[in-house]
Amino acid sequence: MARKGILSTNIQTKTTPSAPKPKARLIPQGAVGALQSSLTRIQENAVQEIDPALIDNAGVEDRLGMDSAALRQLRESIQTYGQQVPVLLRPHPEVAGRYEIVYGRRRLMAIKSLGLPVKAMIRQLDDHALIMAQGQENTSRQDLSFIEKANFAAQLQDAGYDRPTIAAALSIDLPMVSRMLKVGTAFSTDFLRQIGSAPSIGRERWMMLVKLFASDPSAQSRAAAYMNVPDFLSLTSDERFEAVLARAKSVKAAKAPAPSPTKRQVTTQDGTPLADIKTSAKGTSLTFPAKGSDGFDAWINAHAETLVKELHDRWEKDRSED
Repeated sequence: MARKGILSTNIQTKTTPSAPKPKARLIPQGAVGALQSSLTRIQENAVQEIDPALIDNAGVEDRLGMDSAALRQLRESIQTYGQQVPVLLRPHPEVAGRYEIVYGRRRLMAIKSLGLPVKAMIRQLDDHALIMAQGQENTSRQDLSFIEKANFAAQLQDAGYDRPTIAAALSIDLPMVSRMLKVGTAFSTDFLRQIGSAPSIGRERWMMLVKLFASDPSAQSRAAAYMNVPDFLSLTSDERFEAVLARAKSVKAAKAPAPSPTKRQVTTQDGTPLADIKTSAKGTSLTFPAKGSDGFDAWINAHAETLVKELHDRWEKDRSED
């Protein structure tokens, strides 16, 4: 009988080696920095919507008051066409989640009054970079008046910035910085805010006012007195400047002669004298004669303080009701 054999077949499986894994590419450190800088620039140029309630003021004051008519027109324009130009902000250096405005204060005010978020670019700026950005923005604006630029320069000097920095911020040369500072440092910001931007008034007219104040100590007092008159605020900014200049030029009025003393008598219904009232430049005096008064003069003397206080209270009441 044929013996059945067992057929043994040895099959060798050849294993194909797996492809080597690609090594991770290391980005050079310099390239990482460049990439981060590019991302930062993209972020800074991106326009974001920010809640106006999160924005605080920063830098120095560049506007001498807000013209109500111009602000109303800006508000109406934004309400109709939307905000076309973003404002510039920087992250608040001390309070997380808040911002400081670099420029665009009028736009921010108008948008805030409409209850809308403000479109803004946000940049990391230190104080020096903030001033430079604010100054460059001011230079490009045609509506910023001479006195606003001069006051801006004076504020920068008060903040400790040197003249080359002021010149760079305003894109002017050093001689012009000197001329601006002669005007800007001659007036307080509060004084200038009362006059306003005076858009049509140039350096020569402002220098005239500077010289008047310097040569005549009473000139500023006369001007300040007129600035407290209610009608002053109804004038345009240019008219307010002209009115202040006119008061500074005017010679102090001659002192009016003192009025002649007057005297009158207070009597009872039957004609009995009670008191004499005398009025002069020094004041008013009230005399109660002892003769024939039956002690009324002594009674007045005993109650004089109370009576005077009661009369004064009555006077205060009458004045408040006028």
